Amino acid sequence: MKTLILAGGKGTRIGKTTRKIPKPMIKIGGLSVLEHQINLLKRYGIKEIIILTGHLAEVIEKYFKNGKDFGVNITYFKEKKPLGTTGGLKEIENKLMEDFIVVYGDIMLDMDIARLLVFHKSKNSVCTTVLHPNDHPHDSDLVEIDNNQKIIAFHPKPHDENKYFRNLVNAGLYVMSPKILKYIKKGVKADFGKDIFPKIIKKEALYGYNTAEYLKDIGTPDRLAKVRKDYRSGKIRQFNRENKRRAIFLDRDGAINYDPGDLSDVNDFKLLPNVAKAIKLINSSEYLTIVITNQPMIAKGFMSFKDLDQIHKKMETLLGLKGAKLDGVYFCPHHPEKGFDGEMPELKIECRCRKPKTGMIFEAVKEYNIDLANSWIIGNSERDVETGINAKIKTILIKKNQQRFEKCLFNTKKADDLYSAVKSIIKNS
Repeated sequence: MKTLILAGGKGTRIGKTTRKIPKPMIKIGGLSVLEHQINLLKRYGIKEIIILTGHLAEVIEKYFKNGKDFGVNITYFKEKKPLGTTGGLKEIENKLMEDFIVVYGDIMLDMDIARLLVFHKSKNSVCTTVLHPNDHPHDSDLVEIDNNQKIIAFHPKPHDENKYFRNLVNAGLYVMSPKILKYIKKGVKADFGKDIFPKIIKKEALYGYNTAEYLKDIGTPDRLAKVRKDYRSGKIRQFNRENKRRAIFLDRDGAINYDPGDLSDVNDFKLLPNVAKAIKLINSSEYLTIVITNQPMIAKGFMSFKDLDQIHKKMETLLGLKGAKLDGVYFCPHHPEKGFDGEMPELKIECRCRKPKTGMIFEAVKEYNIDLANSWIIGNSERDVETGINAKIKTILIKKNQQRFEKCLFNTKKADDLYSAVKSIIKNS
């Protein structure tokens, strides 16, 4: 499989650095971003690389030459004029006869490429876009997917302030079929996310591969500094899905948001104080942030799946505005007791996901390769503690209503709120 690396941009936002070298040649830990990308591809057996150049192309070509010294085969295409993220591909379409990878040259990443390719093939996808949550979704182009990971909408910035969105950001890495090339006009500057994908989602099968692995652009001085810090800490390599990750599982109602009792209206969803601060603290650590929540109001007929989706979009939007992100959100819509007007009979069952059962936790374990022995659950109810005990993970109980708990919780830590709970975990990690 061939990989195309888009390395032609000028990188004007990053300042003086890119006056002498192209942005992909900026060094992280002694190696350029471009060399890190090539090493990652080689690690997964991908050795045919085409670098699309432009600004200061000679610097890249002089360093990498034909790629032999790096264990790969590199060819080049230099754009005569800037053609955005799409134009260069059209110019070399005769070389793209099979599915191929496209990666932006300013992305520092370490991810399980093999798993991505399996996903792409299993979906028979025309284009698979790698997605991830980030800490600034309000100024990012967002993508919306359905329950089968099929892309159903693109939401370019600036976003409508009266709407809520999932925090799913285009990470700058694609797996594409040559079919995509017929939608690109030769010689015309265009962008995949803004000009191509939104026009074809009803014509072609596009899928989103959501991952918590490390993908971050170095496009501004602040982001570059953050990437360098993450590299020094070992976080970039550790976040590859091949490695187990610790997680902090969070209950929703009463831990993240005020609990009015049987929340079903998006207008009633309000974050508790310091929740975003707590989640930002998790985000800065090596822990994943996973929400698991029982939502029996769906089974009872008091709320639809669409209503719940709006509530969770609001949750992710409000957190994103404060620089916090969730890696995953799992919910159980079931409820075993029958007899409610308008209930959904197919959801009135004994399931494996309703807390204190552990179905949601083990679904997350499968998706994220979680190290349960070193993970935690934080909640404000006895049910959350029981869930942790059943999953054999450590537990923290938020003290509200603690006096009504009857079971012995001698192995459960106590905390005043989510922030103090998270702070104690991170401090002792």
